[in-house]
Formats: sequence, structure tokens, C-alpha cells
Amino acid sequence: MGKFRQLESFVSVATLGSLSAAARAEGVAPAMMARRMNALEARLGIKLMVRSTRRLSLTAEGMLLFNEAQRILRELADAENRVAQGSEQPSGHLRISAPAGFGRRHVAPLLPEFLKNHPKVTVTLDLTDRLVNLIEERYDFAIRIGDLDDSSIIGVRLADNRRVVVAAPSYLALHGAPRTPDDLARHNCLAFGDQGNNQSRGWLLRHADGQVKPVRVKGNMSCSDGSVLHDWTLQGHGLAWRSLWEVREDLATGRLVSVLDEHAAPPNGIFAMLPERKHLPLRVRAMVDLLRATYAQETYWATH
Repeated sequence: MGKFRQLESFVSVATLGSLSAAARAEGVAPAMMARRMNALEARLGIKLMVRSTRRLSLTAEGMLLFNEAQRILRELADAENRVAQGSEQPSGHLRISAPAGFGRRHVAPLLPEFLKNHPKVTVTLDLTDRLVNLIEERYDFAIRIGDLDDSSIIGVRLADNRRVVVAAPSYLALHGAPRTPDDLARHNCLAFGDQGNNQSRGWLLRHADGQVKPVRVKGNMSCSDGSVLHDWTLQGHGLAWRSLWEVREDLATGRLVSVLDEHAAPPNGIFAMLPERKHLPLRVRAMVDLLRATYAQETYWATH
């Protein structure tokens, strides 16, 4: 029990960033928390953290133990939940991260019914366009759109994602429509984050030689918030490369027009990204299954 308590306390200290904060969370004196950390380091014979009066940081060995300890504690909690609920009813708290625009439209509306069907589950939905660290920030899963390049996590494909180049009719009336990807160099392109200036993250289009390659674009405005980029495009400030789920209604009503459709790249994916572990809590499995089943319906994307 002493070893297990040391491990729990270590994870708390590393997560909260200080001995005093972890002590408050566990309802013990800071001196007690310090003794536990000293005892853990003495037992292992290694330095796990570097402490000063103002900050605490983990050593390389401490980070390794932190990641492993988190996994062990999660698996223990999952095992207890499975035993307590007979492996039949999801329970516990579910932490999800999703891109802001997609999460508002395609994740948040599904949660009330999910919680109605699983009353022993609670949910926190974090809407952010940054790439969160699933393990360090303790998310159960995150929704990501696009190609996967992180080998430390696994992805469950939920749906295909098609991207299109769009502009408002007012912009096209003034500047004309691009006919080829090379024409984008003569247009004001509204980029997401550093998408325009980063060659590897440019607009992915099919070129005349049949190859799909990123196109470096430039413009007078960029933004890390997709909804702002969407508004700028509607206002006629330039071209934008957006997901079809975001602009489908605008295209149907004529508020936006798609261009370069014959140069569109093949769809990429919408994924549920999971920490790499053997057993998933029932609450995670149930939510991922709901997303996959909902997005698989032929009528869903046409009406949302």
C-alpha cells in the first residue's frame, strides 16, 4: 500500500506541478508529500524530479515513470469499473478534446443523448484547435482531422473528410476564379495558422501531372481559429481551403462557391485518437462507437 500511495502521489505532483498543490488535492501536509517523494526516489535509487522554490520539473527517468504510472493507474481504475459494473454499464468521467468548429457541430450535439443512455457517465468536452497531448493532459480520446503522424497514439477512423477550396461570389467577381493550383499564387489565400507559409502543411491539391502535393499559398490574413477563417471567407476577403462539413450549407445556398474541384485531393480522415493501451474503459468504447455509427449514416453529412 505504501508503494502504491507513493506512485499515486508522484502522478499528482507531476500533473499539478508542485508539492503544495498535490498536498492540497490529497488533503495532506506538504511535508508529508515531500516525504513520499523522497521515499520513492530512495526506493528506486534515481532522481525523479528537480525541485526549486518556484518550479518543479521531471528528469528523463521521472517522465518515463510518470507515463507508466499514469497507464497503471488508469488500468487499475478501468479494472475496478469493470468489476463494479459487471462489465456491462459504462461509468466514470470521460474527457474528450475536439477541434472547435467540428466539436460544436458534430460532437457536442450527441452528448446529451449519450449521457441519457449512460447516466453513470459524466463528460468534459474541450474544444480547441491545438493538438493536445493525450497522455500528459489525461484525455480519454481526441478528435483529429487529417493525416496521422504520431506513432505514440492509435487512431480509429470515424469518417472520411473531403476538403475544398472556396470563396465568396463577391471575391470571385473581383478577382476571377483560379483554374489550376499554380493560379493560387495570384490570389489572396486565407490560411489556417501557418498553413500557407509551411510547405509541408500547404493546401493539398492534385497537380497537372496527377501527383497530390501541398501548395504553398500566401495572403494578408491567417488565423488559428477556423470559425474566424470561415467568417473572413464569407465576407469576401479571399480563398480558403476548408473541410466540406464546414462549408456544405454555404455551398448549397450560394454564400460560397467551390473552385479547383477537379484538382481536389482524395479525402483524408476524421479520427478518434486514443492513448496506446490494451484495455479501453467502457465509457470510451461506447462514445467512440456512437460517433462511428452516427457518422456512417448516409444522411448524416447531408443534413449536418
